[in-house]
Amino acid sequence: MKKTSLLTWLLAAGVSTSAVAQQAPEKIKVKAKRKAKTEAPAAPAEPAPATAAPADWARTYAESITQADLRQHLTVLASDEYEGRETGEKGQKMAAEYIAKRFAELGLKGPVQGSDNPYLQHFTMVRSSWADGATLKVGKNTYKWLTDFYALGGNGFQQETSVQPVFAGYGIEQDGYSDYAALGDVKGKDLLILLGEPQTDKGTALLGKDGQNSKWGQDYRAKLQLAAQKGARSVFFVDFNPNSNYEKLAARMTPYISRPSIAFKEASQTTRPTAYFVSPAVGYQLLGTTALAVTKYTAAVSKAAKPTASPFKPAKVLVKAPKKMEDFTTENVLGYLEGTDLKDEVMVLSAHYDHIGIINGEVHNGADDDGSGTVSVLEMAEAFTKAKAEGHGPRRSILFLTVTGEEKGLLGSEYYTDHPIFPLQNTVVDLNTDMVGRTDKDHEGKGDYVYVIGSDKLSSELHTILQAQNQQYTQMDLDFRYNDPEDPNRFYYRSDHYNFAKHRIPVAFFFNGVHDDYHGPKDEVDKIEFPKMEKRARLVFYTAWDLANRDKRIVVDSNKK
Repeated sequence: MKKTSLLTWLLAAGVSTSAVAQQAPEKIKVKAKRKAKTEAPAAPAEPAPATAAPADWARTYAESITQADLRQHLTVLASDEYEGRETGEKGQKMAAEYIAKRFAELGLKGPVQGSDNPYLQHFTMVRSSWADGATLKVGKNTYKWLTDFYALGGNGFQQETSVQPVFAGYGIEQDGYSDYAALGDVKGKDLLILLGEPQTDKGTALLGKDGQNSKWGQDYRAKLQLAAQKGARSVFFVDFNPNSNYEKLAARMTPYISRPSIAFKEASQTTRPTAYFVSPAVGYQLLGTTALAVTKYTAAVSKAAKPTASPFKPAKVLVKAPKKMEDFTTENVLGYLEGTDLKDEVMVLSAHYDHIGIINGEVHNGADDDGSGTVSVLEMAEAFTKAKAEGHGPRRSILFLTVTGEEKGLLGSEYYTDHPIFPLQNTVVDLNTDMVGRTDKDHEGKGDYVYVIGSDKLSSELHTILQAQNQQYTQMDLDFRYNDPEDPNRFYYRSDHYNFAKHRIPVAFFFNGVHDDYHGPKDEVDKIEFPKMEKRARLVFYTAWDLANRDKRIVVDSNKK
C-alpha cells in the first residue's frame, strides 16, 4: 500500500545575538592637565527569547485517552449486570442510559428533537421467533424441526404449504459461470441448492482466487442474496460433503435458531426468501436420488468447469414453519459537539453497543465485540470536549454515534442513515470502531497492528490521511488485506460504516480481527489488551482530529465496491 510521509514541524532555532565589535577609543584633543576620556565598551545585547515550537494539540488531547479510563467504562458495560446488551432487552436499555449519561456529563448536546431523551433516537422493531409445530414431509416420511431441518430468516410458512423445488445446482452466477442460465425465470419459486462450490480436478475451488474458496463456498448468504435478487420464494440448502457433519452443525445452531430475530416494523413482512437447511438424508429424498448420483453430478461439473444438466427430479415437499411476532422499541445514542467556522459539516465517530445477550444461560458480554469500540467512542468524546473547553475545539462538528441492532443486521446504523439527524450531504466521513481490544491469530507474537477496512473505497484522501497520522503518531502495522474485493469474509459489508458508505460518505472501519471468543461467552474484560486498545483508539482520534480541522472536506473521488 502507498504510504505518505508527513511534513514535520521544524523547531525554530533561537535567535543568535548580534556581536558588538569593540572599537579602539578615538583620540581627542584636550586641554593641558586634563586626562583623555575613553568611551566605555557597549554592554552585550540581551539575547532574544527563542521562538516556541507550535503546540501539538492533537497529541495533547490524544493522551487523555487512557487505558485506565477505557477499562473503567468497559468493566461496567461488559459486566454480567448488563446481560449481554441484547437489542431491545433490559441490558441494552441500561447500556443506552449509561452512554447517554456520559455524553451529558461531558457537555455534549443531545440532538434528537421530539424524543423523551434528546440523546436517544428511538425506533420500533418487530421481534420474531420460530413457533412450535414446524414440520417437513417428503412422500410418506415426516422430518423433525432442529433434527432433520431448520430455517433462518424470512417469514417461513405459517400453514402447511406444498412446495415443488427447482434444482439450481450450486446457486452461483458470475462471469463465465451461471447455474441460473438454464432455469429461466425463478420468481416466486422455491430453489434447491447445494452448499459449497465446484472444485477442480486438483481439489481446489474452481472459482476461487489462488486456490482459495470464493465467496460462494464460504458463506451461504451470498447464494441466498442472489436467489432473493432473482425473486425466489424460499431456498432449500443441502450439504453433501462427506466432511461436513449436519448433526453437529444443527446442534450448534439450535440456540441461535431458537432465539428471536428482529426487523424494522415496515419490513417485518419481508419478501426475502427463507433459507431452509436439510440433512443429507432429507436432501437425497428431495432430489429423488442417491449419494452415487450426486457424486457423479458434482464430478461432471468439475470436469466441465461449468454447470451441467442434472438427472434429478425433485420431489414435492409439504412444509410448515410458523413464526410469532411482537413489536418493541430500541434506540441509538447520540452526542453532538458543535464545531467552529465549519460547524455545518459533520464528522461521525461510530460504534455499536449491542451484543447477543444470554444464550443457554450464559451471558455473552461482548467485551471486544463491541464494548471496545463503544468505550473508545466515549474516550474520544472526552478528548474532543476537553479540547473545546480549553479553546481548541474542532472546526467541524462531531456526532458521537453509538448504535443498536448491529448484531441483527446493521439495523441501528441503517435507521440513522435513513432518518439522519444531520443531513447526509453535510456528513463528511464516518470512522467506525468495532472490535479493537484483542489480537487475532495472524498477528500473535507480532507488533501493534490494526485492520483498516474501506478507507480506499470512496476517498483517496482519507486513505492517505490515516496513513500519515499513523506514521506521525502511532506507528502501527496498518493491515489493509480486507479491502480486497474478493475477501470471502466480506468484512467491509459487516459493520455499521457500510450504511454510510451506501450513501457515498467516506468511511474507515478499525478492527482487530476475529478470535476464538468471537460471539462466545468468554469475550470478557479480562482478555482485553488495553495497551493495544489505547493505541488503536488514539489512531482513530488522530485521524478524526485531522479530518475535523483541515481547511477543505475530503474529496469523494472513487467508487470501489
